[in-house]
Amino acid sequence: MANMPTEKPPQTARRQGENGFKYKPQFGLVVPCKDEDQQRRIYARLVKLGMKPKVVCV
Repeated sequence: MANMPTEKPPQTARRQGENGFKYKPQFGLVVPCKDEDQQRRIYARLVKLGMKPKVVCV
Protein backbone atom coordinates (compact mmCIF):
# COMPACT_ATOMS: atom_id res chain seq x y z
CA MET A 1 0.00 0.00 0.00
CA ALA A 2 2.96 2.30 0.36
CA ASN A 3 3.29 2.51 -3.43
CA MET A 4 -0.29 3.55 -4.15
CA PRO A 5 -0.48 6.30 -6.76
CA THR A 6 -1.60 9.64 -5.44
CA GLU A 7 -4.39 11.47 -7.17
CA LYS A 8 -3.42 14.51 -9.18
CA PRO A 9 -5.55 17.61 -8.79
CA PRO A 10 -7.74 18.30 -11.83
CA GLN A 11 -6.21 20.71 -14.32
CA THR A 12 -8.15 23.84 -15.03
CA ALA A 13 -8.63 24.91 -18.62
CA ARG A 14 -6.39 27.77 -19.67
CA ARG A 15 -7.52 30.68 -21.72
CA GLN A 16 -5.74 31.48 -24.98
CA GLY A 17 -2.32 33.00 -24.35
CA GLU A 18 -2.02 31.87 -20.73
CA ASN A 19 0.74 29.39 -21.56
CA GLY A 20 3.02 32.21 -22.74
CA PHE A 21 2.90 31.27 -26.44
CA LYS A 22 2.27 34.26 -28.66
CA TYR A 23 0.76 33.28 -32.00
CA LYS A 24 1.93 35.26 -35.01
CA PRO A 25 0.33 34.36 -38.34
CA GLN A 26 2.69 33.53 -41.19
CA PHE A 27 1.92 32.95 -44.83
CA GLY A 28 3.80 30.76 -47.28
CA LEU A 29 3.77 29.37 -50.77
CA VAL A 30 4.66 25.96 -52.19
CA VAL A 31 5.96 25.84 -55.77
CA PRO A 32 6.14 22.34 -57.28
CA CYS A 33 9.29 21.93 -59.41
CA LYS A 34 9.92 19.37 -62.15
CA ASP A 35 13.40 18.52 -60.84
CA GLU A 36 16.18 19.55 -58.47
CA ASP A 37 17.78 21.86 -61.03
CA GLN A 38 14.58 23.88 -61.43
CA GLN A 39 14.25 24.04 -57.65
CA ARG A 40 17.79 25.43 -57.42
CA ARG A 41 17.14 28.09 -60.08
CA ILE A 42 13.86 29.24 -58.52
CA TYR A 43 15.45 29.31 -55.06
CA ALA A 44 18.31 31.49 -56.37
CA ARG A 45 15.86 33.90 -58.04
CA LEU A 46 13.82 34.28 -54.87
CA VAL A 47 16.96 34.95 -52.82
CA LYS A 48 17.99 37.62 -55.37
CA LEU A 49 14.61 39.25 -54.86
CA GLY A 50 15.36 39.52 -51.14
CA MET A 51 13.10 36.70 -50.04
CA LYS A 52 13.98 33.95 -47.57
CA PRO A 53 12.72 30.75 -49.20
CA LYS A 54 12.75 27.39 -47.43
CA VAL A 55 13.59 24.25 -49.40
CA VAL A 56 11.24 21.27 -49.14
CA CYS A 57 11.87 17.83 -50.61
CA VAL A 58 9.19 15.16 -50.26
